[in-house]
Amino acid sequence: MVPDYWPEAKAHLARRDKVLRKLIRAYPDAELGTRGDAFQTLCRSIVGQQISVKAAQSIWARFGEAAGKMQPARVAAIPVEVLRGCGLSGQKARYVKDLAMHFDSGLVKPRRWARMDDEAIIEDLVRVNGIGRWSVEMFLIFHLMRPNVLPVDDLGLRRAMERAYNDGEPLTKAGMRELGARWAPWSSVATWYLWRSLDPVSF
Repeated sequence: MVPDYWPEAKAHLARRDKVLRKLIRAYPDAELGTRGDAFQTLCRSIVGQQISVKAAQSIWARFGEAAGKMQPARVAAIPVEVLRGCGLSGQKARYVKDLAMHFDSGLVKPRRWARMDDEAIIEDLVRVNGIGRWSVEMFLIFHLMRPNVLPVDDLGLRRAMERAYNDGEPLTKAGMRELGARWAPWSSVATWYLWRSLDPVSF
């Protein structure tokens, strides 16, 4: 799936940045796939924290079997012991239940997000245990497809920027923001292409 803004963003970035111009030519086929609704997407982000993709997929499959339909009310009702039996740590099981309770109770209201800016959505979601700023930024890029997210906490983006713009030398978050200022209002698109420069097939 390619957002409607992608062609305009590519043209803008190619004009403003010679590194991105080369990457845009090298990787013409953009795909930003979503997996399920907002609740499922955020659940996946918790399940996948600090473990391999293969392990996360296995746990997610068992979790799905235990939940039946992946709905907040159903997940909130699953005992922690059952979630741990699916392979979740005790901490992640509590995080998943907390997320489910936020959705089920209406403390998190996805329908409002279309009217909210990125920072307001981040503030809305980091109240949930186990959801940090980086997780919400990934959610903004890949699920809500917001165009101007610059995730300076992302190690992959930092590594790509260091290689492409700083001769491999370390960059601070402030340095990343300074370099990325030229990409607005299409920082998400620039980030996607820089990720591709490290791993051409994972996105």
